[in-house]
Formats: sequence, C-alpha cells, structure tokens
Amino acid sequence: METLITQGVEINVETYYQQGYAQQGNNEHVFAYRITITNHNPFIIQLLSRKWKITDSNRSIRLVEGEGVVGRQPVLYPNDSYQYISGVNFDTPIGKMEGSYTFENKGNGSFFDALVPAFKMEAPVVLN
Repeated sequence: METLITQGVEINVETYYQQGYAQQGNNEHVFAYRITITNHNPFIIQLLSRKWKITDSNRSIRLVEGEGVVGRQPVLYPNDSYQYISGVNFDTPIGKMEGSYTFENKGNGSFFDALVPAFKMEAPVVLN
C-alpha cells in the first residue's frame, strides 16, 4: 500500500492484478486499484477532477484527465473518507501510475491539488 498526505488530504492506494481479465496471446495485463481519500482538514472539501500519468515498462506514457472519479465528485467532511475502485490495463507486465486530484475548499471557495502517491503494478509472472 502506498500512502501520501498533501494539503491535509491523505490518499492510500492498493493494487491487485486481475488475472481473469487478461486476454490470452495479446500481452494485456489488467490491474485494479483501490483508493481511499481521507480529509484531515478542519473544513469540507469536494473532489472536482483528476489527472493521471500512466507509464508502462516500455516507457509509453498515457495522460488522463477528467471530472471526478468513477463518475462522482464526492464531498468529504472533516475526518471523512471516500473509497473507490478502478482499473487500468498495460501492454507490459509492469506499469506505474501517479497523479493528483483537484479539490474545492467548500468553506472559502479556493481550489487546491492533493498528490496521489506513485504506485507500481507488477503481474505475478515477473515476480517468479
């Protein structure tokens, strides 16, 4: 598990290889990741958008930006947590992701970014 706290927002990431989703013969490696976001600030925040940098072991990079996470823009009160699961696929058995979330401070209307810790995904076949 990877954990990082920035701007009073704690982000934890756990990854899981999805063996059953890989298609034989096309070198596709599918991973799920579970992210838990905890608001340690004394004010309410809302997650507005995300930015991801996704890199495989061939150094191919994909940049992904969009509103919210998995179709939601959750509101977190002080000490509240929000958890979601998503996924990513790679043409290589190893990859990594890193990024950030943009939040709104609902108390004063300002915006800030919280960093997502870089996390690596490795298919079990490379660990043998």
